[in-house]
Amino acid sequence: MYLPSLAELDAAAATVYGVEFGKREYSWPLLNQALGAEAWVKHENHTPAGAFKVRGGLVYMEALVRRLPEVRGVIAATRGNHGQSVAHAARRHGLHATIVVPRGNSSEKNAATRAFGAEIIEHGADFQESREHANMLAQRDGLHMVPSFHHDLVAGVASYWLELFRAQPDLDLVLAPIGQGSGICGAIAARHALGLKTRIVGVVSRHAPAYQLSFEARRSIEAPVTTVLADGLACRVPDPDSLAAVLEFADQVMAVNDDEVASAMRLYYRSTHNLAEGAGAAALAAAMQARDSALIKGRKLGLPLSGGNVDAELFRHILQGT
Repeated sequence: MYLPSLAELDAAAATVYGVEFGKREYSWPLLNQALGAEAWVKHENHTPAGAFKVRGGLVYMEALVRRLPEVRGVIAATRGNHGQSVAHAARRHGLHATIVVPRGNSSEKNAATRAFGAEIIEHGADFQESREHANMLAQRDGLHMVPSFHHDLVAGVASYWLELFRAQPDLDLVLAPIGQGSGICGAIAARHALGLKTRIVGVVSRHAPAYQLSFEARRSIEAPVTTVLADGLACRVPDPDSLAAVLEFADQVMAVNDDEVASAMRLYYRSTHNLAEGAGAAALAAAMQARDSALIKGRKLGLPLSGGNVDAELFRHILQGT
């Protein structure tokens, strides 16, 4: 897989910073105490769309209108945050955005996407079916299909990893959630561009294990999706380009279940008073799972809180858990 250079990553970051992102990475004492490690949390829950994905959309859309100035409308499939990213960036360039989501998708993520000016279409039982329908609509209606994984998306997402690695260049490892792979590939690109030796450990949902199974088998494996909480990790079919990078450059891929994700969401709230959606808490869930192992204990680690877009009613039930 082609990885963006440091010059490309800095150029992408300049586009991202044009929307006035803050550089937020904190080490929280209560969190460190719970993990027995020095953890640095990258707060991507504070972006304009409440998640890291918005960075990729900004870079992708700016490049798109340069390449195809005649484009008038875009379409994308999502479980939520990619759709917000596309809608947010499209509006900045005066483009209409159509976002296809699975039936039963998060009502609050749908509402946030509409607030950015996008049209929401509900279709399919899972993300894969939504993506197939979006591809059909793109061809039928002459819309530009924004993929879930692309070089420009990776470059934009990598801006947050650059921030973390430059602020804390001596991290022993980072844990990177894997949905369609832009997040972990951004980590890989930033690490390589800066010449660091930080270990990169991917994190999937045990109820959406396609990337872990593929990592272990060294080939693409499709797997069913049943996760309730970590919808941002609800991948049934790995993206071939991101999988190639994971196979070549990731050190390990861990899996966390929904109960572990719920515990991590509660710990984030109680130790930092930050909201984390399921996928946003996956890295912490993996660190909690391995906290007594040599991987985590006594280490200095980076944890992306990659999004905070959780429905209020769902979060209420999670907080009431033990």
